[in-house]
Amino acid sequence: MSLKRLAIHQLRNIESAELVPSPQVNLIYGKNGSGKTSILEAINILSLGRSFRSHRHKALIRQGQPGVTLFGRVSGEGTDLSIGVSRSLSGEAILKANGSPVGSVAELASYLPVQAINSDTFSLLEGSPKVRRQYIDWLVFHVEPQFFNTWKTAQKSLKQRNSLLRHDRIRPEQLTPWDRPLIEATEAIDTFRAGCIEQLKTVFNGLVHDFVAVDDLVLNYYRGWDRQQRYADVLAAGFDQDRKQGFTRQGAHRADLRITVGGLPAADVLSRGQQKCLVCALKIAQGYLFSQLTGRRCVYLVDDLPSELDGDHRAMLVEWLERMQTQVFITGVEKEALEADWLNKPETEVKVFHVEQGKVVPFEQGQPHQQVTE
Repeated sequence: MSLKRLAIHQLRNIESAELVPSPQVNLIYGKNGSGKTSILEAINILSLGRSFRSHRHKALIRQGQPGVTLFGRVSGEGTDLSIGVSRSLSGEAILKANGSPVGSVAELASYLPVQAINSDTFSLLEGSPKVRRQYIDWLVFHVEPQFFNTWKTAQKSLKQRNSLLRHDRIRPEQLTPWDRPLIEATEAIDTFRAGCIEQLKTVFNGLVHDFVAVDDLVLNYYRGWDRQQRYADVLAAGFDQDRKQGFTRQGAHRADLRITVGGLPAADVLSRGQQKCLVCALKIAQGYLFSQLTGRRCVYLVDDLPSELDGDHRAMLVEWLERMQTQVFITGVEKEALEADWLNKPETEVKVFHVEQGKVVPFEQGQPHQQVTE
């Protein structure tokens, strides 16, 4: 997939910006606070209905404006459609594809798969298991058609079960109507996740040493309960403790991707630079496997690349992005630093955009692109 056109209206400090990106590499430079990261943020919102910077919708809207509106034209793999997202100060969200309402954020996400690499991405190692579950489920969502509905069933059943557990005199049989769908959905989710992780490990192991030369680096999938036990038995055996604590302590909602070096958490062993390289390898492996399994390509958003990686590892990331033949948007403060990694790649179509005080100008032409229509 690639984004052919992008229109931004009233997003943070960008009043109005319109871009016709390259289907390959787009370099966006400008001073800190100029609005360059907001361009990546706009693409992420078009993909997921939300920002990678904040879940607060009011923070997205330019001061004094009633709402933010984004439009994009997506093409590739036989698809050509327009997508749009608008958010008002009241919180109302309108999602559209080809002018028609989109039923869910999940449907929106299927049109424009996006991978973001930014400063927050490094919480993949240091953050809570929830962050790593989200990493796992991005891939599972895009390659397993039944996953999302199964996940919704599990969430609904878990919520109802936890609500009942908070009643002092609850009996095990009263949980049965919710335990049955929860058990079925949980086991299906585990099967989906385990299958994807096994394939991911194969891809990851084949490329990780390009990014970080560390021995005994291992990815292990933890399902959220003892692998030797059936989930039905886990719920039955844990009833008393679950009731005392008022929530279901084990299950797919506790799954994790454990990343270790010599048996120790990678975040405790690796330097900050090595951690950044490892996270890049995880993100590249995920996009690479996504392409292998679906025949599609995701869009990569890389924020402030020159400051996050040293020259050698930046060159390695660039090499892998080019090898994947995916569309890339990369930001940085200095134009020369961004361009340096692509100077010896004449076969790659590179566009450069300058952002200053919320204004976006293609560097080559010195004039904004023509207006993008909905």
